[in-house]
Amino acid sequence: MKKVINDPERVVDEMLEGLLLAHSDKLKSIRVDNRSLVRIDAPVKDKVGIVTGGGSGHLPLFLGYVGKGMLDGVAVGDIFQSPSSQQMLDVIRAVNTGAGVLALYGNYGGDVMNFDMASDLADMENIRVESVVATDDIASMPKGGEEKRRGVAGMFYMYKLASAKAEQGASLEEVKRIAEKANASVRTMGVALSPCTLPEVGRPTFTIKDNEMEIGMGIHGEPGVKKGKIESADSIAETLVSSILEDMPIEKGNNVSVLINGLGATPLEELYIVYRKVHHMLADRGIEIHNRYIGEFATSLEMVGLSVSILKLDDELKELIDEPFSTPFFSQN
Repeated sequence: MKKVINDPERVVDEMLEGLLLAHSDKLKSIRVDNRSLVRIDAPVKDKVGIVTGGGSGHLPLFLGYVGKGMLDGVAVGDIFQSPSSQQMLDVIRAVNTGAGVLALYGNYGGDVMNFDMASDLADMENIRVESVVATDDIASMPKGGEEKRRGVAGMFYMYKLASAKAEQGASLEEVKRIAEKANASVRTMGVALSPCTLPEVGRPTFTIKDNEMEIGMGIHGEPGVKKGKIESADSIAETLVSSILEDMPIEKGNNVSVLINGLGATPLEELYIVYRKVHHMLADRGIEIHNRYIGEFATSLEMVGLSVSILKLDDELKELIDEPFSTPFFSQN
């Protein structure tokens, strides 16, 4: 194992300390252990609070989306482990202004269980909490079982759109409606070329031969839908986009947003090669790309690979996606 760390058991603690020191103008901790973070101006008066949570090892996923115009708070777990219900409850309390709190998170057992528990505890304190679970990964369950799918990079869109609605002063019910609409309008498909290594374990979490790739692998190394020889960037893009369009029909004249996500160790050069092909494929179908995001949005430590997410836009979502936001990792003016 080759990693730039001090102590495998203190990776998350030291990462959080560094992040808070680097971005003290945007984030603050509300716990001694730094496992619950909120935006620097939280709670924002009269605004619906939006929180998330999940395991570390996926930056910028989860805590990277806390900031003005985006999420209000996050609960942070150890690498690939869910945060506790108490850490989630502390975040909910910290962002609540009386307008209610919306919890957005991926469809993973520990996250779902602990957020359910935290919501029940918040309810006992008269804090209204609603939840929407991200289910954008089409490789994790066939069509017809959408509600059981995992949440991966497409979660970015749920965060972005719901947060923009909350920033406008919308009610908890309206913000939740937008989160559900975003989740229903986005699909993601990915490919992995190499495994990652958990610092405390010290060895790869799974095996992929040097000349192989796996379509549909999850961000924790969950099995994909097809393993085979490495193909060209264009061929990979065709597979990912075709799978998405088969799952969610997008017609000529529709507007979309495209997100090309690196899994932790894929150069931007390669992500742009894939975007090039995705752009041409959609243009050939008469589908207009309203905007695009290319970079790392949901990683898996140093895994080589990428995913493509496509969000189908209507006028309401198009307006919200253009709204500005600023977090330690991203900004949009």
